[in-house]
Amino acid sequence: MSHPFPYSLETVVDEVFLEAAAVDDGDVTTYIPELARVDPALIGLSVCDGSGAFVERGDSGHYFTLQSISKVLGYACVLEIFDDETIARHVGVEPTGEDFDSIIKLDRHKRPFNPMVNAGAIAVTDLLLTRFGGEAVEQTLAFFAQLLGRKDLVIDEAVYESEQRTGERNRAIAHLLKNFAILENSVEEVLALYFRHCAVQVTTGDLARLGMTLANGGCTPGGGDPVLCPETLRKLLSVTLTCGMYNYAGQWVYEVGFPAKSGVSGGMLGIVPGRYGIGVFSPRVDEKGSSPRGVCVQKRLSDRLNLHMFAPD
Repeated sequence: MSHPFPYSLETVVDEVFLEAAAVDDGDVTTYIPELARVDPALIGLSVCDGSGAFVERGDSGHYFTLQSISKVLGYACVLEIFDDETIARHVGVEPTGEDFDSIIKLDRHKRPFNPMVNAGAIAVTDLLLTRFGGEAVEQTLAFFAQLLGRKDLVIDEAVYESEQRTGERNRAIAHLLKNFAILENSVEEVLALYFRHCAVQVTTGDLARLGMTLANGGCTPGGGDPVLCPETLRKLLSVTLTCGMYNYAGQWVYEVGFPAKSGVSGGMLGIVPGRYGIGVFSPRVDEKGSSPRGVCVQKRLSDRLNLHMFAPD
């Protein structure tokens, strides 16, 4: 039952954090061996509002890797520098109904369905590599840092190397994309950039700040300047809402009602337009690649703070 008042944000966050910490579902990711080493008991939560104020609980200062949350950042970068026609030749905007790492099912235009699944994100990464060439890592990480409100970013080299050694499923996807002439660059060059994006280290505070920037018309919290143009933001939030939670996206919109993106490291980003940015981290994930504790947090906050986009005032 929703009760947005008289409860303060801090009171609601306290309640939700304790409820999420009691969730015991899921397992740490093992197909990326380095992620299997993380303490499964960790849980961090950060909520940022438009003024730049934070409410944080638990392991909010613990660093983890972006993994699939990087797809939001990569797609934002592509939207800023390429026209719609170019992007549409490489990736669509429709939900797949498939797992995030499915060995690809292409749409009727012979392209990945959307940029939030692995196939689409690899196609997006290829566009970035084409645009920036040998400076792709530096240029894209500078863009990511700007959106995250950081001066610079660090790549977890152990996670990166782990993904490079074991990422054969993504290689299979990339080779199929190459076969269909969707990739312009070599498979290994594209995957090296893709894996580096996935291995960027962040905290829940970074995710909350990113979420608030995206929720705040592309302006950084606390009255900062815009870092994304309005057209990019509209497209990015639309695709994140409808595709960000993979084959759970429809149920997510139905129950929670704001854009979100999960990653197999246990991170989760929530974007509540005009209200909050939410960052959650807990390493155990479910079969859809999302943290059950993260899902619990977002559902409870949506209910108790009346955050669903289509909820009555």
